[in-house]
Amino acid sequence: MTSKYMLLIEDNPDDVDLTLRAFKKANVVNPIQVARDGIEALEFLFGEGEHSGRDVDDTPQVILLDLGLPRISGLEVLARIRSDSRTARLPVVILTSSMEERDRMQGYLLGANSYVCKPVETEAFTEAVRELGLYWMLLNELAPTG
Repeated sequence: MTSKYMLLIEDNPDDVDLTLRAFKKANVVNPIQVARDGIEALEFLFGEGEHSGRDVDDTPQVILLDLGLPRISGLEVLARIRSDSRTARLPVVILTSSMEERDRMQGYLLGANSYVCKPVETEAFTEAVRELGLYWMLLNELAPTG
C-alpha cells in the first residue's frame, strides 16, 4: 500500500459500512484495509495465508480493533500484535461496543493505545469515527522503527 493507511478489524458489515462512510464524510481519504475476523487480521499483518508474500514492512498507520471477533478475539489479536517486534509499536485503538470494565482493563494491560466504546446512535458513531480518523491519520506521529 505504501501510503498511510488504516487497518479496520471488524466483523459486523453494518459497522464496517458506517465506519467507511464516516471517514469519507470527514474527508479522510487514506486507504482502509478491512479484516473481517482475527485470523484474517493476523494473516494480513504478518503476510500469511491469503496475504502470503505481502510486504509486512508496509504497516498501517493505525489499527481499529473490535473485540467481539469470530475465530480469534480482539484481545488475542492485540496480544499477538504486541508480542511481535514487527508490530509491537503500532497504534491500536479498540473500537468496540463492550462497556465491560474487564475488557477495558485487559485491553490497556495488553497495550492498547486507546479504548473507544462505539456509540449506538448513528450520528454519534459517525462523529466518533471521524475524530479517530483525523487524529490517528493526520495528527499522530508514529514511533520510529528499528
